[in-house]
Amino acid sequence: MKNILGIIGSPRRLGNCELMVKAVSRRIDFPHRLRLLRLTEFNLRPCRACYRCLFEDRCPIDDDHQTVVEALLASNALIVAMPTYFLGPNACLKRFVDRGLSLYPHIEALWGQPAVAVGVAGIPGREGYTLLGIESALRLMFADVRAQKVVYGALPGEVFLDATNLAAAGELAAALFQPVPPAAGPRCPLCGGTTFRFLDRDQIRCMLCSNAGRLVTEGRDVSVTITSGPHELFLTREDALAHRQWLMDMKARFQAQKKSLQAIVRNYRGEGDWIRPPTAPKAP
Repeated sequence: MKNILGIIGSPRRLGNCELMVKAVSRRIDFPHRLRLLRLTEFNLRPCRACYRCLFEDRCPIDDDHQTVVEALLASNALIVAMPTYFLGPNACLKRFVDRGLSLYPHIEALWGQPAVAVGVAGIPGREGYTLLGIESALRLMFADVRAQKVVYGALPGEVFLDATNLAAAGELAAALFQPVPPAAGPRCPLCGGTTFRFLDRDQIRCMLCSNAGRLVTEGRDVSVTITSGPHELFLTREDALAHRQWLMDMKARFQAQKKSLQAIVRNYRGEGDWIRPPTAPKAP
């Protein structure tokens, strides 16, 4: 029996995110175990950039992060639902992904885990970058995003006053264990992303894989050409493994440049007046 992990980014119990995850699960047409994880309940402290997790197989910070990692490793698929907070996904997701270096020792186990994403917004058309944030997080968790949807509903349960959202749950359930269908509309040919930043006229950058290219218009047809860069993060497993090695090599690079780097840092020491919380230790 497959274990499906539902990651819920809303603090509301039985809120719209939780309902969407459960609705998707109900529509998966084979027996499975749904395990639920409300990310806002977990104590996830900020990454402190020590890089120890790359060499020790887990983050050394003493909090709940490892519990989430172990839940990912024990799962066969993911359903992720995040609410929109001020035009973006709840910050709990970014807090977890910021500690993503600790996932690199587990690339082989996590790579290609099927996932579907749901962004929930209270006002139609005001989801901002919520869906982009969820998909980016899943890609950086080495998951294979099979489908994504935005649904609208502010009050708990309101999301299912609209029958089309129940249909969306069915579509996500059907997509979870199926190959990604051919893309419709302008998409990044490398990662399938649909969000772009204009750099200069027809020059664009894909905001999912961060590669650059052009927006091509021929009559009423619009297409996108994107070129792969020299340092990819997640387009292939080999990319992810190469980035892991690049990260691990950083220790040797620092040792080789330590004196010159320390000279730069010392030049800025003691400048400015720090504002600190009352309980923070004094700066050295």
